[in-house]
Amino acid sequence: MAMVVNQWPENISADPGSQLQICGQEPGGAPGTPNGSTPGNDALSGDKIPNVDCMVCGDKSSGKHYGQFTCEGCKSFFKRSVRRNLSYTCRGNRDCPIDQHHRNQCQYCRLKKCLKVGMRREGKTIAVQRGRTSNSQSSPGQYLTNGTDPYNGQPYLSGFISLLLRAEPYPTSRYGAQCMQGNNLMGIENICELAARLLFSAVEWAKNIPFFPDLQLMDQVALLRMSWSELFVLNAAQCSMPLHVAPLLAAAGLHASPMSAERVVAFMDHIRVFQEQVEKLKALQVDTAEYSCLKSIVLFTSDAMGLSDVSHVESIQEKSQCALEEYVRNQYPSQPNRFGRLLLRLPSLRIVSSPVIEQLFFVRLVGKTPIETLLRDMLLSGSSYNWPYMPTVQRDRPISLHYNENGP
Repeated sequence: MAMVVNQWPENISADPGSQLQICGQEPGGAPGTPNGSTPGNDALSGDKIPNVDCMVCGDKSSGKHYGQFTCEGCKSFFKRSVRRNLSYTCRGNRDCPIDQHHRNQCQYCRLKKCLKVGMRREGKTIAVQRGRTSNSQSSPGQYLTNGTDPYNGQPYLSGFISLLLRAEPYPTSRYGAQCMQGNNLMGIENICELAARLLFSAVEWAKNIPFFPDLQLMDQVALLRMSWSELFVLNAAQCSMPLHVAPLLAAAGLHASPMSAERVVAFMDHIRVFQEQVEKLKALQVDTAEYSCLKSIVLFTSDAMGLSDVSHVESIQEKSQCALEEYVRNQYPSQPNRFGRLLLRLPSLRIVSSPVIEQLFFVRLVGKTPIETLLRDMLLSGSSYNWPYMPTVQRDRPISLHYNENGP
């Protein structure tokens, strides 16, 4: 069951704490369209296919509406939600069944299902924005908003990218600045705390993406086990993590377990590789939307071992790549090679090995506890997760997933 709680200010969402940007109004009907049909009605004269089921509830489809084949009931529900800028809450666990017999029981989960199957708020014939009707035609496959996203001030955000952006648990870009000391060097404790926050951020971001929790838990663990180190590097670059050799060596605990000269040199080479990957990403001036797409491409990799539904994971990765390509083409038209340059950065992320990141940033906090154990615990945790592996001296400063606006 669900109830209407308020109006969307500008957005609709598949999550109560996040909102998907829309350009919606109450259209009065395009000229020449019978009964003032909405822009979301894509069913042209020959488009009604009675043998196609509704993508939302499984009832008989009446045609293609808002980008997907749906029944009249789900079309009207989605149109009403968009036109009135309604927002809903779920009284259950946000996983209510949406089928022909239960579709009216929870409006929140029904709207979430509409978004999940790909229903789009603007139609093929008219693009509307903030109460004004535009006569411009939408290009085939286009589902870009015409305004700027309040999250990062970037235009040309697709609904898919908006979901990724809204999944961010807190502003990663501020971490580096908050953990800096007066001499522009990070202390050992700050390095470890920042690393923990970045790891938490990656996992919480994945949990907030509507289609990630729908995967089997073992698949979620497999994907994070495969990609966590790459997500960590991307987050480190996004927050402009300060990387200085001396504190990194100290954080890695080399003073507590002396290494031979050869091992120290090799370890410093690993640090240099990590620094290079971060600096190359920073040199590209990757924006927030691009980072979200890159992280999604990295996360949904079919290379993960033991996946139960490889094709589904591949399809999400393809959507992430297509969304990034479309965004870059519209946002950076003067940089035709930008999309390729971004994608070429991804294979290099695997050069930074997981054991090196563990030794650099987490051995001081978790000792010999495998990162995979932390990932599993974080996936199973609720909205807050306290770091349980702190050394005794630091247990008075647990790290929580709740972001502190006043800094660490």
